[in-house]
Amino acid sequence: MALKPEPTAPYHSVQHALRVLETVSRHGTGVTDVQIARETHLPVKALASLLLMLRREGYVEQVADGAYVPGTNLAMMAASAGHDGVIAERLQQILDRLRDSVGAAVYISRYVDGEVKITQFAAGPDTPAVNEWVDFRSAAHASAVGKSLLTQLDVNGRRDHLSRHRPARLTSRTITNERLLFNRLDSQPPTVPVLDLQEYAVGTVCAAVPITAGSSVGCLALSMPIEHAHRLRQAADTLNRGAAPVLLSLAL
Repeated sequence: MALKPEPTAPYHSVQHALRVLETVSRHGTGVTDVQIARETHLPVKALASLLLMLRREGYVEQVADGAYVPGTNLAMMAASAGHDGVIAERLQQILDRLRDSVGAAVYISRYVDGEVKITQFAAGPDTPAVNEWVDFRSAAHASAVGKSLLTQLDVNGRRDHLSRHRPARLTSRTITNERLLFNRLDSQPPTVPVLDLQEYAVGTVCAAVPITAGSSVGCLALSMPIEHAHRLRQAADTLNRGAAPVLLSLAL
């Protein structure tokens, strides 16, 4: 499986966040934002936004004199290296918060051994999960999750997937023509959420954003009933902004 080379906006944010965390960790007794900016070469505005996110996620803390020190969650993640259960718990907390923020069910999906796999999700009575009426592994051509994952593969990777999962028409909106599907995937800007407007299931709309780290292909997605379709683009933008903490948890 080969990946397309283009990085995403959340990827850039995470790379910058990791540089900030490395700097804060080096100065265990505290470091000012001015010093962090000097050592990371990050613009002041971008750094302020990152520090706000890192404080909210508990990865850094600000002490009485305004300096930044490693936070509780950073220490916990470092101590739990190799313990998937701790990472899953941390991701679930983030997903639960995102579900409430976007007002929709949210999912983490990975492309594992040539298959689409939902690894975690957060849903509730007011934010129902999508009804998996067709196995997601067979519906990558139709779902926002699948299309987001396919955009991160090269042409050979996509063709390999579709050779094993022939595109079937699931609704009147489903794209089944390989050339048309690939053209749609290639025209998808890497920083813009992929949408599914009743292509997988009548009555459901979805959006997904990539969370690629290294050789790992993944995405963060949401789904909502068609009656909430007027909120989809705004919810997708909120999801996109919330992708960095998810990817950061995966990267630590």
